Amino acid sequence: MSDYAAGKAWKMAKEQNILETAFALFAERGIEPVRMPEVAEASGVARATLYRYFTTKLDLVIAVGTWKWEEYIEAHNASLPKEEIDRMTAAEYLRFYMDGFLDLYRNHSDLLRFNYNFNSYLRYEAGTSEQKAPYMNVVDNLGEMFHELYERGMRDGTLRTDIIEEAMFSSSFHIMLAAVTRYAVGLVYIPEKVTEPEEELIMLEELLLSRYVAVPNSTKN
Repeated sequence: MSDYAAGKAWKMAKEQNILETAFALFAERGIEPVRMPEVAEASGVARATLYRYFTTKLDLVIAVGTWKWEEYIEAHNASLPKEEIDRMTAAEYLRFYMDGFLDLYRNHSDLLRFNYNFNSYLRYEAGTSEQKAPYMNVVDNLGEMFHELYERGMRDGTLRTDIIEEAMFSSSFHIMLAAVTRYAVGLVYIPEKVTEPEEELIMLEELLLSRYVAVPNSTKN
């Protein structure tokens, strides 16, 4: 490996360490209370080094959110061979997409806790479109994935394409993400011995699927 390549790899490793450390702090304590000097200390880097990588806290928060969501989406998509995904009907592909939210609740509560604070932080923290562009690209890529799913439904007839694509994407994405997030951060009261949170989330998924999946020889109102 050349000196240039070695130096580049070293810088990338240091940046990755900062991202992982910041994510752990943000997921555990929330974003607002965590100060940049704390991130630097926990990462084992000087404050000046941290600011060389991320000029502002907003830059760091967006980088963390972008990295974690890209990592999760890539891992979920890779959980099945591409050939198997390509063979799915649109309805099966939609279930695979929706199952990702259940997987988040089961296995990635730290990401949901982070995301709960992340959305609020982005909403109220001043920032430029250029700063937020990396994260918005992640959202756009999800929209493109859903567009492929919807077009597949137009071809194979397994989805209700009388419901416009934007409405189906927005409601399925926001309803499921909001639900799993609220359960993950403890904002939903669950009476003891009545039901389990996961059962309720599965019920919600089934209700949404029943809304969007076409029923052969039937018209849904």
